[in-house]
Amino acid sequence: MITAIVMIDAATDAIPEVAAAIADLDGVSEVYSTAGEVDLIALVRVREFDQVAEVIAGRINKVPGVLETETHIAFRAYSRHDLEAAFAIGFETAD
Repeated sequence: MITAIVMIDAATDAIPEVAAAIADLDGVSEVYSTAGEVDLIALVRVREFDQVAEVIAGRINKVPGVLETETHIAFRAYSRHDLEAAFAIGFETAD
């Protein structure tokens, strides 16, 4: 699974509508409204790299109110569970 994190600048007066439209797109798993330099962050999850372009350039960028996007491709996911497992390798607790 390929995950892309898409930072989205949207028309200020249409952020909720833009977010809802993006959330309805195939390939988009989540959309967050944010404070800071960008208005929205979308998580795109697809099976192949070609689909990343289809979702972002072909769908997200065509949503009315999307002004600009910046995409980051995730290499590896880390979660609390993954980190605990990694640090526990070779470590045994005394009973």
